[in-house]
Amino acid sequence: MPLLVFLRDNARWLAAGALLTFLSSFGQTFFISVFAGEIRAEYGLSHTAWGGIYSLGTTVSAMLMVFAGALTDRYRSRHLGAAALVCLAIACCAMAGNRATWLLPVAILALRFFGQGMLSLIGMVAMSRRFIAARGRALSIAGLGVTLGQAVLPVIFVAAMAILPWRTLWVLSALVALAGIPLVLWLLSAERTPQSMASEDESTGLDGRHWRRGEVLRHPLFWAMVPALLGPPAFGTAFFFQQVHFTEVKGWDLIELVAFMPLFTLVTVAAMLLSGGAIDRFGLGRVLPFYLLPCIASFALFGAGDALWSAGAGLTFLALTQGAQAVLPNAFWAEYFGTRHLGAIKSMGTAIMVFGTAIGPGLTGALIDLQVGIEAQYLGIAVYFAAATGGILAGLSRLRRNERAAART
Repeated sequence: MPLLVFLRDNARWLAAGALLTFLSSFGQTFFISVFAGEIRAEYGLSHTAWGGIYSLGTTVSAMLMVFAGALTDRYRSRHLGAAALVCLAIACCAMAGNRATWLLPVAILALRFFGQGMLSLIGMVAMSRRFIAARGRALSIAGLGVTLGQAVLPVIFVAAMAILPWRTLWVLSALVALAGIPLVLWLLSAERTPQSMASEDESTGLDGRHWRRGEVLRHPLFWAMVPALLGPPAFGTAFFFQQVHFTEVKGWDLIELVAFMPLFTLVTVAAMLLSGGAIDRFGLGRVLPFYLLPCIASFALFGAGDALWSAGAGLTFLALTQGAQAVLPNAFWAEYFGTRHLGAIKSMGTAIMVFGTAIGPGLTGALIDLQVGIEAQYLGIAVYFAAATGGILAGLSRLRRNERAAART
Protein backbone atom coordinates (compact mmCIF):
# COMPACT_ATOMS: atom_id res chain seq x y z
CA MET A 1 0.00 0.00 0.00
CA PRO A 2 1.45 3.43 -0.99
CA LEU A 3 2.40 5.61 1.98
CA LEU A 4 -0.08 8.38 1.22
CA VAL A 5 -2.94 5.90 0.92
CA PHE A 6 -1.85 4.25 4.17
CA LEU A 7 -1.79 7.63 5.94
CA ARG A 8 -5.20 8.57 4.57
CA ASP A 9 -6.89 5.31 5.48
CA ASN A 10 -5.40 5.12 8.98
CA ALA A 11 -4.97 8.79 9.87
CA ARG A 12 -7.06 8.60 13.02
CA TRP A 13 -5.16 5.71 14.59
CA LEU A 14 -1.76 6.98 13.52
CA ALA A 15 -2.54 10.42 14.92
CA ALA A 16 -3.51 8.84 18.24
CA GLY A 17 -0.18 7.03 18.49
CA ALA A 18 1.78 10.14 17.56
CA LEU A 19 -0.18 12.26 20.04
CA LEU A 20 0.47 9.87 22.91
CA THR A 21 4.21 9.76 22.20
CA PHE A 22 4.32 13.55 21.77
CA LEU A 23 2.67 14.11 25.15
CA SER A 24 5.16 11.70 26.70
CA SER A 25 7.70 14.47 26.09
CA PHE A 26 6.86 16.07 29.45
CA GLY A 27 8.45 13.05 31.13
CA GLN A 28 11.43 12.70 28.78
CA THR A 29 14.99 13.65 29.66
CA PHE A 30 15.26 16.22 26.88
CA PHE A 31 12.36 18.20 28.40
CA ILE A 32 13.13 17.85 32.10
CA SER A 33 16.79 18.80 31.50
CA VAL A 34 15.65 22.21 30.28
CA PHE A 35 14.85 23.04 33.91
CA ALA A 36 17.97 21.44 35.42
CA GLY A 37 19.66 24.75 36.25
CA GLU A 38 16.58 26.21 37.90
CA ILE A 39 15.88 23.00 39.85
CA ARG A 40 19.45 22.77 41.16
CA ALA A 41 19.43 26.43 42.17
CA GLU A 42 15.99 26.23 43.79
CA TYR A 43 16.82 23.17 45.90
CA GLY A 44 20.53 23.87 46.40
CA LEU A 45 21.64 20.68 44.63
CA SER A 46 25.06 19.85 43.27
CA HIS A 47 25.40 18.21 39.86
CA THR A 48 26.01 14.88 41.60
CA ALA A 49 22.96 15.24 43.87
CA TRP A 50 20.69 16.22 40.98
CA GLY A 51 21.99 13.33 38.88
CA GLY A 52 21.41 10.92 41.77
CA ILE A 53 17.84 12.09 42.30
CA TYR A 54 17.12 11.80 38.59
CA SER A 55 18.65 8.32 38.35
CA LEU A 56 16.72 7.17 41.43
CA GLY A 57 13.36 8.33 40.05
CA THR A 58 14.10 6.83 36.64
CA THR A 59 15.22 3.48 38.08
CA VAL A 60 12.10 3.11 40.23
CA SER A 61 10.02 4.05 37.19
CA ALA A 62 11.65 1.22 35.22
CA MET A 63 10.84 -1.24 37.99
CA LEU A 64 7.19 -0.16 38.11
CA MET A 65 6.86 -0.49 34.33
CA VAL A 66 7.39 -4.25 34.58
CA PHE A 67 4.15 -4.56 36.55
CA ALA A 68 2.08 -1.70 35.12
CA GLY A 69 2.63 -2.64 31.47
CA ALA A 70 0.24 -5.58 31.76
CA LEU A 71 -2.61 -3.09 32.16
CA THR A 72 -2.53 -2.55 28.38
CA ASP A 73 -3.59 -6.18 27.96
CA ARG A 74 -6.72 -5.65 30.05
CA TYR A 75 -8.00 -2.13 29.37
CA ARG A 76 -8.68 0.07 26.39
CA SER A 77 -5.84 2.28 25.21
CA ARG A 78 -8.00 5.40 25.29
CA HIS A 79 -8.95 4.88 28.94
CA LEU A 80 -5.37 4.11 29.97
CA GLY A 81 -4.09 7.02 27.91
CA ALA A 82 -6.54 9.43 29.52
CA ALA A 83 -5.68 8.16 33.02
CA ALA A 84 -1.95 8.46 32.33
CA LEU A 85 -2.41 12.02 31.07
CA VAL A 86 -4.30 12.99 34.23
CA CYS A 87 -1.50 11.53 36.36
CA LEU A 88 1.15 13.22 34.20
CA ALA A 89 -0.62 16.55 34.67
CA ILE A 90 -0.61 16.00 38.44
CA ALA A 91 3.12 15.25 38.27
CA CYS A 92 3.72 18.48 36.35
CA CYS A 93 1.78 20.38 39.00
CA ALA A 94 3.88 18.66 41.66
CA MET A 95 7.03 19.99 39.98
CA ALA A 96 5.45 23.43 39.92
CA GLY A 97 4.30 23.50 43.54
CA ASN A 98 6.76 21.33 45.46
CA ARG A 99 9.10 23.12 47.89
CA ALA A 100 10.54 20.10 49.73
CA THR A 101 13.75 18.53 48.50
CA TRP A 102 12.77 15.12 49.80
CA LEU A 103 9.67 15.11 47.58
CA LEU A 104 11.63 15.94 44.42
CA PRO A 105 12.48 12.27 43.66
CA VAL A 106 8.76 11.46 43.89
CA ALA A 107 7.92 14.15 41.34
CA ILE A 108 10.67 12.92 39.01
CA LEU A 109 9.42 9.35 39.42
CA ALA A 110 5.89 10.39 38.47
CA LEU A 111 7.05 12.35 35.42
CA ARG A 112 9.22 9.51 34.18
CA PHE A 113 6.68 6.75 34.88
CA PHE A 114 3.56 8.37 33.43
CA GLY A 115 5.37 10.33 30.70
CA GLN A 116 8.31 8.43 29.27
CA GLY A 117 7.02 5.07 30.51
CA MET A 118 3.26 4.62 30.29
CA LEU A 119 2.31 7.05 27.51
CA SER A 120 5.04 5.69 25.22
CA LEU A 121 4.03 2.11 26.02
CA ILE A 122 0.32 2.72 25.49
CA GLY A 123 0.90 4.41 22.14
CA MET A 124 3.22 1.72 20.79
CA VAL A 125 1.16 -1.22 22.06
CA ALA A 126 -1.92 0.29 20.41
CA MET A 127 -0.06 0.54 17.09
CA SER A 128 1.37 -2.99 17.36
CA ARG A 129 -2.11 -4.44 17.94
CA ARG A 130 -3.91 -2.40 15.33
CA PHE A 131 -1.47 -3.04 12.47
CA ILE A 132 0.05 -6.34 11.33
CA ALA A 133 1.19 -6.16 7.69
CA ALA A 134 2.05 -2.45 8.03
CA ARG A 135 3.23 -2.61 11.65
CA GLY A 136 6.65 -1.15 10.86
CA ARG A 137 5.27 1.93 9.15
CA ALA A 138 2.68 2.46 11.87
CA LEU A 139 5.27 2.31 14.64
CA SER A 140 7.62 4.66 12.81
CA ILE A 141 4.87 7.24 12.22
CA ALA A 142 3.64 7.03 15.82
CA GLY A 143 7.21 7.48 17.03
CA LEU A 144 7.42 10.80 15.19
CA GLY A 145 5.43 12.33 18.05
CA VAL A 146 8.29 12.21 20.54
CA THR A 147 10.73 13.31 17.82
CA LEU A 148 8.56 16.36 17.21
CA GLY A 149 8.49 17.02 20.93
CA GLN A 150 12.28 16.82 21.09
CA ALA A 151 12.59 19.24 18.18
CA VAL A 152 10.18 21.96 19.35
CA LEU A 153 9.41 21.79 23.07
CA PRO A 154 12.90 22.58 24.47
CA VAL A 155 13.19 25.57 22.15
CA ILE A 156 9.74 26.87 23.09
CA PHE A 157 10.20 26.42 26.82
CA VAL A 158 13.74 27.82 26.92
CA ALA A 159 12.44 30.93 25.16
CA ALA A 160 9.45 31.09 27.52
CA MET A 161 11.74 31.02 30.57
CA ALA A 162 12.90 34.49 29.63
CA ILE A 163 9.46 35.89 30.43
CA LEU A 164 7.80 33.35 32.76
CA PRO A 165 8.90 31.67 36.02
CA TRP A 166 9.97 28.07 35.56
CA ARG A 167 7.26 26.81 37.92
CA THR A 168 4.59 28.49 35.79
CA LEU A 169 5.88 26.60 32.76
CA TRP A 170 5.26 23.32 34.54
CA VAL A 171 1.66 24.40 35.13
CA LEU A 172 1.37 25.12 31.40
CA SER A 173 2.75 21.64 30.71
CA ALA A 174 0.02 20.17 32.91
CA LEU A 175 -2.62 22.10 30.96
CA VAL A 176 -1.27 20.81 27.65
CA ALA A 177 -1.41 17.23 28.98
CA LEU A 178 -5.01 17.71 30.12
CA ALA A 179 -5.94 19.31 26.80
CA GLY A 180 -4.80 16.13 25.05
CA ILE A 181 -7.32 13.92 26.88
CA PRO A 182 -10.46 14.69 24.82
CA LEU A 183 -8.46 14.35 21.61
CA VAL A 184 -7.08 10.95 22.66
CA LEU A 185 -10.57 9.78 23.63
CA TRP A 186 -11.97 10.86 20.28
CA LEU A 187 -9.15 9.47 18.13
CA LEU A 188 -9.34 6.07 19.84
CA SER A 189 -13.12 5.94 20.18
CA ALA A 190 -13.36 3.09 17.62
CA GLU A 191 -10.64 0.88 19.10
CA ARG A 192 -11.00 -2.78 20.01
CA THR A 193 -10.65 -3.93 23.58
CA PRO A 194 -7.76 -6.35 24.14
CA GLN A 195 -10.12 -8.93 25.66
CA SER A 196 -12.59 -8.94 22.79
CA MET A 197 -10.28 -8.88 19.78
CA ALA A 198 -11.25 -11.58 17.33
CA SER A 199 -8.68 -14.33 16.96
CA GLU A 200 -8.23 -13.57 13.28
CA ASP A 201 -7.23 -10.00 14.15
CA GLU A 202 -4.46 -11.14 16.48
CA SER A 203 -0.87 -11.70 15.44
CA THR A 204 0.85 -14.80 16.80
CA GLY A 205 4.56 -15.16 17.49
CA LEU A 206 7.02 -18.06 17.43
CA ASP A 207 5.50 -21.50 17.00
CA GLY A 208 2.23 -19.87 15.95
CA ARG A 209 1.16 -18.99 19.49
CA HIS A 210 0.93 -16.13 21.98
CA TRP A 211 3.70 -16.15 24.56
CA ARG A 212 3.31 -15.13 28.17
CA ARG A 213 5.83 -12.92 29.94
CA GLY A 214 7.31 -15.73 32.02
CA GLU A 215 7.89 -17.81 28.89
CA VAL A 216 9.58 -14.89 27.15
CA LEU A 217 11.93 -14.48 30.11
CA ARG A 218 13.03 -18.08 29.67
CA HIS A 219 13.60 -17.79 25.92
CA PRO A 220 17.24 -17.32 24.77
CA LEU A 221 16.22 -14.75 22.14
CA PHE A 222 15.06 -12.36 24.86
CA TRP A 223 18.45 -12.44 26.60
CA ALA A 224 20.26 -12.11 23.28
CA MET A 225 18.37 -8.85 22.73
CA VAL A 226 18.89 -7.33 26.19
CA PRO A 227 22.28 -5.65 25.42
CA ALA A 228 20.80 -4.21 22.21
CA LEU A 229 17.74 -2.89 24.03
CA LEU A 230 19.89 -1.34 26.77
CA GLY A 231 22.65 0.20 24.68
CA PRO A 232 21.07 3.01 22.61
CA PRO A 233 19.04 4.58 25.44
CA ALA A 234 21.91 4.21 27.91
CA PHE A 235 24.71 5.63 25.80
CA GLY A 236 22.64 7.94 23.61
CA THR A 237 21.39 9.63 26.77
CA ALA A 238 24.92 9.57 28.23
CA PHE A 239 26.34 11.32 25.16
CA PHE A 240 23.97 14.26 25.45
CA PHE A 241 24.28 14.29 29.24
CA GLN A 242 28.07 14.62 28.92
CA GLN A 243 28.14 16.90 25.87
CA VAL A 244 29.54 19.89 27.78
CA HIS A 245 32.43 17.81 29.15
CA PHE A 246 32.91 16.20 25.73
CA THR A 247 33.31 19.54 23.95
CA GLU A 248 35.70 20.78 26.64
CA VAL A 249 37.91 17.72 26.12
CA LYS A 250 37.83 18.17 22.35
CA GLY A 251 38.50 21.90 22.59
CA TRP A 252 35.30 22.86 20.76
CA ASP A 253 32.64 25.38 21.66
CA LEU A 254 29.34 23.81 22.74
CA ILE A 255 27.46 25.85 20.15
CA GLU A 256 29.53 24.15 17.43
CA LEU A 257 28.24 20.75 18.53
CA VAL A 258 24.67 21.96 19.07
CA ALA A 259 24.66 23.34 15.53
CA PHE A 260 24.48 19.73 14.27
CA MET A 261 21.21 19.05 16.12
CA PRO A 262 18.87 19.94 13.23
CA LEU A 263 20.77 17.40 11.13
CA PHE A 264 20.49 14.86 13.95
CA THR A 265 16.71 15.37 14.10
CA LEU A 266 16.24 15.07 10.33
CA VAL A 267 18.28 11.88 10.12
CA THR A 268 16.43 10.41 13.11
CA VAL A 269 13.07 11.01 11.42
CA ALA A 270 14.32 9.56 8.13
CA ALA A 271 15.71 6.50 9.93
CA MET A 272 12.39 5.94 11.70
CA LEU A 273 10.42 5.99 8.46
CA LEU A 274 12.95 3.94 6.50
CA SER A 275 13.29 1.26 9.18
CA GLY A 276 9.51 0.94 9.41
CA GLY A 277 9.27 0.47 5.66
CA ALA A 278 12.18 -1.99 5.69
CA ILE A 279 10.43 -4.16 8.29
CA ASP A 280 7.27 -4.33 6.20
CA ARG A 281 9.21 -5.11 3.01
CA PHE A 282 12.05 -7.40 4.10
CA GLY A 283 10.90 -8.72 7.47
CA LEU A 284 12.15 -7.90 10.94
CA GLY A 285 14.63 -10.78 11.08
CA ARG A 286 16.60 -9.41 8.11
CA VAL A 287 16.70 -5.83 9.39
CA LEU A 288 17.33 -6.35 13.09
CA PRO A 289 21.03 -7.41 12.93
CA PHE A 290 22.05 -4.15 11.24
CA TYR A 291 20.48 -1.42 13.33
CA LEU A 292 23.29 -1.12 15.90
CA LEU A 293 26.08 -0.92 13.31
CA PRO A 294 25.83 2.89 12.94
CA CYS A 295 26.43 3.25 16.69
CA ILE A 296 29.74 1.42 16.35
CA ALA A 297 30.87 4.03 13.83
CA SER A 298 29.33 6.84 15.86
CA PHE A 299 31.16 6.23 19.12
CA ALA A 300 34.37 5.31 17.32
CA LEU A 301 34.26 8.77 15.71
CA PHE A 302 33.43 10.44 19.03
CA GLY A 303 36.35 8.70 20.66
CA ALA A 304 39.01 8.97 17.98
CA GLY A 305 38.03 12.04 15.98
CA ASP A 306 39.59 15.44 16.62
CA ALA A 307 38.08 17.52 13.81
CA LEU A 308 34.61 19.00 14.23
CA TRP A 309 33.36 17.13 11.16
CA SER A 310 33.84 13.87 13.09
CA ALA A 311 31.23 15.05 15.62
CA GLY A 312 28.78 15.79 12.81
CA ALA A 313 29.41 12.41 11.22
CA GLY A 314 29.14 10.72 14.62
CA LEU A 315 25.80 12.39 15.33
CA THR A 316 24.54 11.34 11.89
CA PHE A 317 25.39 7.70 12.60
CA LEU A 318 23.94 7.95 16.10
CA ALA A 319 20.70 9.32 14.63
CA LEU A 320 20.41 6.30 12.33
CA THR A 321 20.37 3.94 15.29
CA GLN A 322 18.20 6.23 17.44
CA GLY A 323 15.59 6.39 14.69
CA ALA A 324 15.60 2.62 14.19
CA GLN A 325 15.51 2.10 17.97
CA ALA A 326 12.14 3.84 18.07
CA VAL A 327 10.67 1.21 15.73
CA LEU A 328 12.51 -2.11 15.69
CA PRO A 329 12.28 -3.16 19.38
CA ASN A 330 8.56 -2.37 19.41
CA ALA A 331 8.06 -4.57 16.35
CA PHE A 332 10.30 -7.29 17.86
CA TRP A 333 7.92 -8.14 20.73
CA ALA A 334 4.85 -8.51 18.53
CA GLU A 335 6.71 -10.35 15.73
CA TYR A 336 8.30 -13.03 17.87
CA PHE A 337 5.98 -13.36 20.86
CA GLY A 338 2.49 -12.39 19.63
CA THR A 339 0.07 -9.63 20.57
CA ARG A 340 -2.31 -11.19 23.11
CA HIS A 341 -0.01 -10.48 26.07
CA LEU A 342 1.93 -7.73 24.34
CA GLY A 343 1.55 -5.13 27.09
CA ALA A 344 3.03 -7.37 29.77
CA ILE A 345 5.86 -8.48 27.46
CA LYS A 346 6.71 -5.07 26.03
CA SER A 347 6.75 -3.54 29.50
CA MET A 348 9.93 -5.54 30.15
CA GLY A 349 11.58 -3.97 27.12
CA THR A 350 10.38 -0.53 28.16
CA ALA A 351 11.76 -1.11 31.66
CA ILE A 352 15.14 -2.10 30.22
CA MET A 353 15.27 1.02 28.06
CA VAL A 354 14.15 3.33 30.87
CA PHE A 355 16.73 1.71 33.14
CA GLY A 356 19.33 2.37 30.45
CA THR A 357 18.59 6.09 30.53
CA ALA A 358 19.23 5.96 34.28
CA ILE A 359 22.53 4.09 34.27
CA GLY A 360 24.19 5.62 31.18
CA PRO A 361 24.81 9.12 32.56
CA GLY A 362 25.72 7.77 36.00
CA LEU A 363 28.19 5.23 34.61
CA THR A 364 30.01 7.69 32.37
CA GLY A 365 30.11 10.29 35.14
CA ALA A 366 31.56 7.81 37.62
CA LEU A 367 34.22 6.75 35.13
CA ILE A 368 35.17 10.38 34.55
CA ASP A 369 35.62 10.78 38.31
CA LEU A 370 37.85 7.68 38.20
CA GLN A 371 40.02 9.42 35.58
CA VAL A 372 38.78 7.31 32.68
CA GLY A 373 38.69 9.81 29.81
CA ILE A 374 35.47 10.34 27.87
CA GLU A 375 37.23 9.53 24.58
CA ALA A 376 38.41 6.18 25.90
CA GLN A 377 34.91 5.52 27.21
CA TYR A 378 33.37 6.17 23.80
CA LEU A 379 35.80 3.76 22.13
CA GLY A 380 34.76 1.18 24.73
CA ILE A 381 31.10 1.89 23.99
CA ALA A 382 31.77 1.23 20.29
CA VAL A 383 33.11 -2.21 21.30
CA TYR A 384 29.97 -2.73 23.42
CA PHE A 385 27.74 -2.13 20.38
CA ALA A 386 29.81 -4.56 18.32
CA ALA A 387 29.31 -7.21 21.00
CA ALA A 388 25.57 -6.43 21.20
CA THR A 389 25.32 -6.89 17.42
CA GLY A 390 27.02 -10.25 17.82
CA GLY A 391 24.43 -11.16 20.44
CA ILE A 392 21.58 -10.40 18.04
CA LEU A 393 23.19 -12.49 15.29
CA ALA A 394 23.78 -15.39 17.68
CA GLY A 395 20.20 -15.27 18.98
CA LEU A 396 18.65 -15.21 15.52
CA SER A 397 21.02 -17.91 14.25
CA ARG A 398 20.09 -20.21 17.13
CA LEU A 399 16.41 -19.55 16.49
CA ARG A 400 16.74 -20.47 12.81
CA ARG A 401 18.63 -23.67 13.64
CA ASN A 402 15.88 -24.68 16.06
CA GLU A 403 13.22 -23.94 13.45
CA ARG A 404 15.01 -26.06 10.83
CA ALA A 405 15.44 -28.91 13.31
CA ALA A 406 11.75 -28.75 14.22
CA ALA A 407 10.78 -28.79 10.53
CA ARG A 408 12.76 -32.01 9.95
CA THR A 409 11.08 -33.85 12.84
